[in-house]
Amino acid sequence: MDPERETPLSQSQLPEYMEAMVLEGVGRLVMRRVRVPRPGPGQVLVRVRACGVCRTDLHQLEGDLDGAVYPVIPGHEVVGQVVLRGEGVRGLDDGEVVGVPWLGNSCGSCRFCLSGRENLCDNGEFTGFSLNGGYAEFMVANGDYCLKLPSGYQGPEAAPLLCAGLIGHRSLVMAGRGARIGLYGFGAAAHLVCQEAVWSGRRVFAFTRPGDLVKQAFARELGAEWAGGSDQAPPEPMDAAIIFAPAGHLVVNALKSLDKGGKVVCAGIQMSDIPSFPYHLLWQERRVVSVANLTRRDGEEYMELVARMRPRTWITTYSLGDASKALEDLSQGRIRGAAVLVPI
Repeated sequence: MDPERETPLSQSQLPEYMEAMVLEGVGRLVMRRVRVPRPGPGQVLVRVRACGVCRTDLHQLEGDLDGAVYPVIPGHEVVGQVVLRGEGVRGLDDGEVVGVPWLGNSCGSCRFCLSGRENLCDNGEFTGFSLNGGYAEFMVANGDYCLKLPSGYQGPEAAPLLCAGLIGHRSLVMAGRGARIGLYGFGAAAHLVCQEAVWSGRRVFAFTRPGDLVKQAFARELGAEWAGGSDQAPPEPMDAAIIFAPAGHLVVNALKSLDKGGKVVCAGIQMSDIPSFPYHLLWQERRVVSVANLTRRDGEEYMELVARMRPRTWITTYSLGDASKALEDLSQGRIRGAAVLVPI
């Protein structure tokens, strides 16, 4: 049987209840037995094959994000099989394996949506944040926001592509065409964008927690020309730096290492305060910008790129019930690549 298009469950075969990890409040992620949702118009019911564990999930758990909704089922790097389609769903077939990313819905009518910036939608909804996500056996998603996955990326190995890969790609595009790229924080996103940058002919300088020789060796294994601690200077000035670690002081560190006209891209959803710094670090047309969310077009472009580039994802898998352990390992920097929950 083709693993990319298994025979879906019929509606009569769907269970009434499922297991899900529910974030009931700050610091309270618990296993619950909840009803399997049913898709409404435009929605699909997805049987979750895998769900990546993202630092955003950790920020939710720790109460760092404004606008957080509780209770909610977290998880926005979802790989799953369409098992039921609501009225009006087009372009997706029963049994098809899809990706469900962070952006779950946008209004389509605000000034941002109308100008091609649905990532900034005034009324955007986000998977695993304001909409129930993939820390569960099943979930519903807006069919128009699901992504087609490239051949060969249909299981747990595809989960990190749905956020770590996407945000890394958007950040690299925003960084510009400079040849020398610095990556601060070598986790799930950096291990994918490092491969993309090297594949596109860039030179990569990787910065890890000071003294983390394991992550530095991993970065060099993936093609980084140089790897060192975030308290070190690169061997030469950089054209751009992408910061994935949620530490504001790294913005200052990166500015000190930028060439004239360089750019610092802050890729996280949350960051500690940026310390004050002298103007001369910003002068000569250096810039600091942020990346917020993603668009469906980002997803389509990245999946097309993945089909050509064929990046490898390094993953550590956990059972659904071990979600808290996965988040703890992520917090402590123990993950090489990405953590992924496999509920079935």
